[in-house]
Amino acid sequence: MTSEKSRPFRLLVVDDEPIVGRRLQQVFSKLGLEVAVFTRGGPALAAMAERPFDVVVTDLKMEGMDGMEVLAQVRRRSPRTKVIIITGYAEQETARAAFSQGAFAFIAKPFRLDELKRAVLRALEDEPAGPRNGAPP
Repeated sequence: MTSEKSRPFRLLVVDDEPIVGRRLQQVFSKLGLEVAVFTRGGPALAAMAERPFDVVVTDLKMEGMDGMEVLAQVRRRSPRTKVIIITGYAEQETARAAFSQGAFAFIAKPFRLDELKRAVLRALEDEPAGPRNGAPP
């Protein structure tokens, strides 16, 4: 799966559970996406500063920088990047806050992989035409 600029779509996964990151990397790599996985928000955002990502999937509850802060930083740095929050702490108030801050989707753990796949693919299809992630045309 490639972008209109003929590079693979890029997915950034941030989850403090390494097994979740490994599994998502396997699943989405098979779909043709370029996947980077991090267990902490800071290093993930540093990677994002080096190259654009089309979609970010982040856990909500993590030590240090939580998923809401990852969402805020991504929205500030790369407004076109879609952010999907996954969490074992799915409360209606938290979901509302995430959407009000620009989250594309909010998915409760445990989730079915096909549910997350659909959300990621929808996020990629929702990509506007033209330059992406602040990259020059």
